[in-house]
Amino acid sequence: MRIGKWLWRASIGLILGLVCAVSSCVETVENQIVVYSNDFSDLNLAGFENGKLFIWRNDTIAGIYHNEQVAVNLQELPAHNFIKVTVEILIHDSWDGNPDDGISGPDYWYLGLDQTETFRTTFSNSPCESTFCLYQSYPNTFFRQNTPKTGAIQTNLPGLCIFGAFANYTTRYQIEELIEHSNPSVKVFMGAELKQVNSPDPICDESWSISKIMVEAIQTNR
Repeated sequence: MRIGKWLWRASIGLILGLVCAVSSCVETVENQIVVYSNDFSDLNLAGFENGKLFIWRNDTIAGIYHNEQVAVNLQELPAHNFIKVTVEILIHDSWDGNPDDGISGPDYWYLGLDQTETFRTTFSNSPCESTFCLYQSYPNTFFRQNTPKTGAIQTNLPGLCIFGAFANYTTRYQIEELIEHSNPSVKVFMGAELKQVNSPDPICDESWSISKIMVEAIQTNR
């Protein structure tokens, strides 16, 4: 009977020890500071590389862009070991997603910090039918086969140029990336690599813009 009690207590002690060991390894946020936030409503492009503004549907956005890269440069960041980027982008007109046909795709969008790309995906604004569908990778990285507009937060907007008179040809996405980073300065960059070789006006055929961007410096207990 005494042996049984000892084994029971030993087992409970082992379990509690394991729980404590596991809980001590749980990463928690100690500090989370917004170091940059812009919805462009005040026409401020400070710190932006290749920044330009455009009025669309009574809203000021950064764009419009085609095969271009933009960046936000931030200095004197607080102590951190992660950077969180939240960006709201608008995908305009005839993005074709994944197809690699040498003519119309793939239509890539990417994001990264400093000199390192951390996220690359594709978007598609194509109608998707049972007999024809131009798939996109988002919300996954390239190459995944998801139906057009998967993960969007708004899909019923008209196009900007070539499909400006048609609904559902601008799609809004909110993209969040949490990236390890500890330097006191950071360059947050994003851009696109679009292909539409048979178009006389590629930027009118496929473009993108930014409606909001926020950068947070996060310090965890790691």
